Amino acid sequence: MISSRVSALIAPNLLSRLTAASRCQDARSKHTLPDLPYDFNALEPTISADIMQLHYSKHHAAYVTNLNVAEEKLAEAHAKKDISAIIALGPALRFNGGGHLNHSIFWQNLSPNGGGQPEGDLAAAIKSSFGSFETMKTLMTAAAVGVQGSGWAWLGYHPTNKILQIASCANQDPLHATTGLVPLFGIDVWEHAYYLQYKNVRPDYVKAIWNVANWRDVADRFARAKS
Repeated sequence: MISSRVSALIAPNLLSRLTAASRCQDARSKHTLPDLPYDFNALEPTISADIMQLHYSKHHAAYVTNLNVAEEKLAEAHAKKDISAIIALGPALRFNGGGHLNHSIFWQNLSPNGGGQPEGDLAAAIKSSFGSFETMKTLMTAAAVGVQGSGWAWLGYHPTNKILQIASCANQDPLHATTGLVPLFGIDVWEHAYYLQYKNVRPDYVKAIWNVANWRDVADRFARAKS
């Protein structure tokens, strides 16, 4: 069992979720690539089939593979009580675990039947937190376009303040471990998410992705976060 002091060095919120299995028996199950809920070409013209296939089959798959490798090494380090090795694995767990978590949400956040505006409790929460849907959309678009380098923009739920907030995260840092917000809707602004189609014009990609936003999925996440 890793000590609380060492856990703090490796970002404990993320580590506790990603490595719980590594403390179990050898029969622990490995992380797997989740099923894509639509065909590769289903989000066209917003996101091309080529981008979807590469993004899902190559990039997300690589995060899953590398996360499993990192967890195997972590289990070995635990067995040997090698504290230095445990600490050294922190960045790989955070990056690949975050990539797996983020993309697993991202695919569900999108839908060929998406777009428009949310309804019900989610719509009311957006109005209460931001004044209007259009204001939220403008703020989140600015956050996504403004990410320096690679990263994500998120609409998240603050479980203590009971409000919605917008935040950005660098690279594959997961929202909850980084900010404490529960992720509801994310926009991936790594270049592999859009470059084949939108080249270096990230604002066009961010503007278009609202056309496939799956507000039903976001509303379900919001309901679970509140409960």
